[in-house]
Amino acid sequence: QLQLVESGGGLVQPGGSLRLSCAASGLPLDYYAFGWFRQAPGKEREGVSCISRSGSSTNYADSVKGRFTISRDNAKSTVFLQMNSLKPEDTAVYYCNANSAYWGQGTQVTVSS
Repeated sequence: QLQLVESGGGLVQPGGSLRLSCAASGLPLDYYAFGWFRQAPGKEREGVSCISRSGSSTNYADSVKGRFTISRDNAKSTVFLQMNSLKPEDTAVYYCNANSAYWGQGTQVTVSS
């Protein structure tokens, strides 16, 4: 059973940066492709970014392309989401997902002045 724990969220001003982490335990990280999703109040959960098992392939939603970077460190069993140039519309709970099957509890990101 894979367990995921997100961290790194918080309150940041527009234009600021945050780095989210997703720590995995229970099974080797390289068994899984990972994705970051987010859900804003009153909206459906949406995909933000994903990364392949090896880390050689990544994809981004158009809304975050050029500002967010997904990466993984299989040796440390952690997946990251570096978020730069944050905007108020990035405010949401961010979730880590593995192989479309496992979810973390989420971490709140609030972008506000």
